[in-house]
Amino acid sequence: MAKGGDAPQRVIFGQATNLSRTMHDIRYSAKRDEIYVTNPFGQAVLAFRGTASANEAPIRVIQGPKTQLGSEDTLEIDDIHDEILIPTEDRILVYPIDANGDIAPLRVIKPENNYWRTGGGIAVDPIHNVLVTDGTLPGEETIASGRAARANRRDSILIFDRTANGEVKPLRVIRGPRTGIKAIRQMQIYPKNGYIVIAQITDGAIAEPEGTFVGVWSINDSGDVPPRWKIEGKPGNGMKKPRGVALNPKHKELIVSDMRLNSVLTYYFPEMF
Repeated sequence: MAKGGDAPQRVIFGQATNLSRTMHDIRYSAKRDEIYVTNPFGQAVLAFRGTASANEAPIRVIQGPKTQLGSEDTLEIDDIHDEILIPTEDRILVYPIDANGDIAPLRVIKPENNYWRTGGGIAVDPIHNVLVTDGTLPGEETIASGRAARANRRDSILIFDRTANGEVKPLRVIRGPRTGIKAIRQMQIYPKNGYIVIAQITDGAIAEPEGTFVGVWSINDSGDVPPRWKIEGKPGNGMKKPRGVALNPKHKELIVSDMRLNSVLTYYFPEMF
């Protein structure tokens, strides 16, 4: 088990990619033993061996005009249906997990009548066949605050059919004052019970923004509904500015990365599992 101060077992440097060295989001496929990272400056998705180390080249790179990739920095993988999902401002791009080169998406999910825009977070539930992203409804008054309000995004949870293609509306939208959502940063789904977990950063430009929390909804929730469970960003909970979330079902734990504390926080959360 890693402890504070421990060095990583392996480091992938990225020089061998022939791309910008900036790597943002990351996912791991246990099924394929592969690591996937986004490279927004290179407008690419890189796949590495699970045991990659040092200056090792990726085994595949999704990049080129046919991909429709821009400067997106987040991704999700579906290990059951073998897909990579990439949210961008006005669409969600879906690729085969073994895609390589300048390849067109399998599916492109786009807003019907400009009804929605995605903010960047994404998660998939391959059991109940839904995918979830954060975003906003441009035709509605934004609930977001700070930098998120100026960009008019990240104040809603948008739930789609996983197999959606073309111009669609979400199956359900969670948004409104009772939700407390002003600016989501990242999200995860616990497919077994159909729970959506979000990290509310509120305003990433503020050192210690108000109203931060980690909240849990169901994939069946809709409208202005409060979270089923909530951990508020306050001293008593040891959290200030949550950015990322991860789940450890084996130990019934919720794991949160805190941008302000520069820490990873672990909460025992048996109710959700």
